[in-house]
Amino acid sequence: MKKIELEARVIDFIQQHNLISSGEIVGVGVSGGADSVCLLHVLAGWQSKLDIKLHVAHLNHQLRGVESEADAEYVAALAGKLDIPITIGKRDVAAYRAERHCSTEEAARELRYGFLAKVADDIGANRVAIGHTRDDQVETILMHILRGTGTSGLRGLEPYSPFPFCHSEGEKCSCPIYWATVPDKSGNYKRLREESPKAKNLELVVIRPLLNVTREETLNYCQERQIEPRIDSSNLSLSFFRNRLRLELLPLLREYNPGVDQALLRLAEIAGSDISYLEQQAFQLWDEVARQEEDAIYLDKGKIVALPIALQRQLLRLAIARLAGDTRDIEANHIEAIRSLLSKPVGKRTSLPHGLVCWNGYDEMLLATSAAKQSYLTLPLVQGVFPLKVPGETVLSGWRVIASIVGEQVPSLSLRGTSPLSLRGAKQRSNLIAEFDFDKAGTELFVRQRQPGDGFQPLGMDKPKKLQHFMVDVKIPLLWRERIPIVCSPRQIIWVVGWRIDDKVKVTEATKEILRLEFIRL
Repeated sequence: MKKIELEARVIDFIQQHNLISSGEIVGVGVSGGADSVCLLHVLAGWQSKLDIKLHVAHLNHQLRGVESEADAEYVAALAGKLDIPITIGKRDVAAYRAERHCSTEEAARELRYGFLAKVADDIGANRVAIGHTRDDQVETILMHILRGTGTSGLRGLEPYSPFPFCHSEGEKCSCPIYWATVPDKSGNYKRLREESPKAKNLELVVIRPLLNVTREETLNYCQERQIEPRIDSSNLSLSFFRNRLRLELLPLLREYNPGVDQALLRLAEIAGSDISYLEQQAFQLWDEVARQEEDAIYLDKGKIVALPIALQRQLLRLAIARLAGDTRDIEANHIEAIRSLLSKPVGKRTSLPHGLVCWNGYDEMLLATSAAKQSYLTLPLVQGVFPLKVPGETVLSGWRVIASIVGEQVPSLSLRGTSPLSLRGAKQRSNLIAEFDFDKAGTELFVRQRQPGDGFQPLGMDKPKKLQHFMVDVKIPLLWRERIPIVCSPRQIIWVVGWRIDDKVKVTEATKEILRLEFIRL
């Protein structure tokens, strides 16, 4: 194949998918192999016509000793010859793999994309071109199938992929997808998003201009230009899953069907069209079935159950993507595990990749990061009995309680039952305020946990009710029941905080003074 034919196809692919805009700075990930070297030469040759500026990024994974060092020297010389600036980085993949307890392939991928994100941010680019070819696409689709992908995974690699990430003003960089990318001074990898208030949210766009080009074509391109790319000896190692698939499984499948590559590519194209439609439908339904608060998403169980299963799955993937930044490593079994919660008892949960937890409530499912889990799924535990200063302020485990005496009634939402999940957030602060007839409630008040046999007469009812039955009726989550503060007088429970006061201490027209209690989470 002539050089100009391959170059023209690559440029047509770029323009067809709007991968690069005029005037942009584009990072180019170059390993030194034929694919990335071919990509760099094509882009370099068209740099003026495309009106772009290139910047080479090369990461030394430190896995092959002097061979890795030679790769870096080769890429540096290549960039110098083409008069293109370059950033070379080093990451200890073996150390990161041990830290994360993952495969070498996964560790290298995470560190590589984190490095590319950092380089892109440093040079003022928002996209990086990498040399994935049609062969990589075939291998990726097959790999996803073998690992149990859902329909989304059948799309394989895409020409344009956004990757959200966080990058600090210092030396650390990480993102929701790739747990950590740069070690701290002690050599430990940590999640920056949980540590650094200086982190800023950015988006790296990965583009793949060679997806319509085969690996053999990139080799031919280099030979025709008398370019000698580097050969990565690790590509021949059968210890890596992708290598076994490339060197053993695909040749075997081609014996059964010589057109298996085209069959897989056709499958990816069909799946891509179907998924694009489902994604559009999911986006349109999102506001009806979900709401997001910080690091948690609440999903309306009734509305989701009523939807076709295909849309249920797509909405769940969308929820995960909004929290984790991507659905990488999310397999079909993870989505089905969440769906299974729809028919399971309240309180059941499932753990997911990216540190996510999905928890089953009465009317809603809650998807949250593990870091937010304690904040969203539990309340501060009141251990012991805490007398309240009336009037005055009392600090107890996880709460600050303000007691005041007022001369007139102020309507309060606390007099009615409220949604259990509304206890979090300043907007729902009124749920943690209640008003009582001061003469009936008295000043000898205290706070404790619920106890066996507890009962009270919920506001609006004409007879007492066991506290356990009340909590079930108003759908207080199981995880919260032991943590709901209970305000008592020497004679009775006067308030199940956040839900209901006792009818016998309510404010009436005959009330002379009103006692107002406010619980504030610390």
